[in-house]
Amino acid sequence: MAQPPLVDVAALVDPAAPQARKLAAARGIDAAAREWGFFYAAGHGVDPALVERLVALARAFFAQDEAHKMRIPMSAGGLAWRGYFPAGGELTSGRPDWKEGLYLGSELGADHPRVRAGTILHGPNLWPDLPRGNGGQASLPTLPGFRETVLAYMDALSALGQALMRGCALGLGLPEHYFAEHGTADPLLLLRLFNYPTRPAPQDVAAQWGVGEHTDYGLLTMLWQDDVGGLQVKTDAGWVDAPPVPGTFVCNIGDMLDRMTGGRYRSVPHRVAINTSGRDRLSIPLFFDPDFDTVIQPVPGAGPGQDDSGRRWDGANLQSFQGTYGDYVTAKVGKVFPQLRDALSPRE
Repeated sequence: MAQPPLVDVAALVDPAAPQARKLAAARGIDAAAREWGFFYAAGHGVDPALVERLVALARAFFAQDEAHKMRIPMSAGGLAWRGYFPAGGELTSGRPDWKEGLYLGSELGADHPRVRAGTILHGPNLWPDLPRGNGGQASLPTLPGFRETVLAYMDALSALGQALMRGCALGLGLPEHYFAEHGTADPLLLLRLFNYPTRPAPQDVAAQWGVGEHTDYGLLTMLWQDDVGGLQVKTDAGWVDAPPVPGTFVCNIGDMLDRMTGGRYRSVPHRVAINTSGRDRLSIPLFFDPDFDTVIQPVPGAGPGQDDSGRRWDGANLQSFQGTYGDYVTAKVGKVFPQLRDALSPRE
């Protein structure tokens, strides 16, 4: 079967590229976003050495025993929603996924206004600092450069996200910087490191998928995946694989961009199969989302959007949503980690 198209986005990354090349790349994104909701971004300009460093560090982190990884549990991240969760510790549609993960995001200090206000998804990261050595030897970091590499990667993917959103704007016939002026000048950036173990899930976990069917909440997701594969995209003809393509990121449209375009750009359900390859599978998505306080409104020229509940995995009518991105994500995020729901309840 077919798979999502590959789009060369080099002209969008290069500020000196001729406008005609930018428009050609934008047309490629526009066509993919309308038909698939997914595309492979080639020519993205992200340093392969930076990606390799992050991949190596992520593999080193997940190779630690669970007791060490649980030194930075998500319960310690509080409302910032940062830290590690073990395999089976995250839910999709109320069912456990068979993956483990480390949640990261923009590094914000205690003096940041949203951190002081207790705004969810804002705050400091929990950085791995795992012990090595013999006996009573003092604990030392075994993952040197982890923090610096993660933050450099987030900077690089944030720049790519801005470039791709410029492509979306041009594809929609809007000014190139429309989205930067309507919610992405200071985007909400969420980075996830996921490991899909090849070992089978225990019976008491009852996981059926690496990740169950879902859509992403925000604007745009940029995913690096290793060569194991497992990502699947739902089309009108059924589920199709989105296999790894070396040197690319798999990009997909999120709910908010679907809503803003009145359904022209599709937030398409996707899932990840249980890993039976004999090797652990690593994936690294970065979610490029609107600023938390952005009021979600249709872009100029967008129609009102039709009730899309019949095709959505959760049965919700996305086109009826009114409010800020913070409203939307707050209503969603507590369902993923029930053990953190109590932290949200005083604010509801």
